[in-house]
Amino acid sequence: MSVSQPRVLVVEDEPAQREVLAYNLEAEGFAVSRAENGEEALLLVEEDKPDVIVLDWMMPHLSGIEVCRRLKIRPETRAIPVIMLSARSEEVDRVRGLETGADDYVIKPYSVLELMARVRSHLRRVRPSTVGQRVEYQDIVLDAESHRVTRGDTELKLGPTEFRLLSTFMEKPGRVWSRELLLDRVWGRDIYVDTRTVDVHVGRLRKALTQFDGSDPIRTVRGSGYSLG
Repeated sequence: MSVSQPRVLVVEDEPAQREVLAYNLEAEGFAVSRAENGEEALLLVEEDKPDVIVLDWMMPHLSGIEVCRRLKIRPETRAIPVIMLSARSEEVDRVRGLETGADDYVIKPYSVLELMARVRSHLRRVRPSTVGQRVEYQDIVLDAESHRVTRGDTELKLGPTEFRLLSTFMEKPGRVWSRELLLDRVWGRDIYVDTRTVDVHVGRLRKALTQFDGSDPIRTVRGSGYSLG
């Protein structure tokens, strides 16, 4: 799995529907996790927070509405975009889904192309660098499509790992990233890398960012990790 792949969790109790969704999302370049019920979905989110959740409303035991409600009341999962899928087409149902916290509401049967576009749209908000967006923080500009980084008027030469590190930091300035989270996001869950490797690459990134004016935008948070700003 490419370490830069955005992650989508598909929650659907119908196996055929679940696999069709997963197949199309993977074809679009997303890393897909699957859950067949609400309980499993909550466990997967706890283990590995996805970037976007595609959530079916009608499921046994724990409905999509209840899953969405639980996710949106928790500070650590509140910001994850939830796209609700439902055969309920009445306005009152759509309003209920949105009021529960869903970020989008798609009525079945739906166009797969439209759903993919909606996933990308929400992803642009939470992880802009993964969809080729230009991201800025103070005088640092990262262009994911051309793979270029500039600070002020100077283009910086970054290795692939340092580029992914900076992309991660710039998506959420001010957020403190633990070494474990950075390993997961930048190197990937399937690759074993010692946490000290993070410190080495953050040091290289700092050197590249400070080689001209000396100001260091990366903050070390003792006992926690690193933050941009």
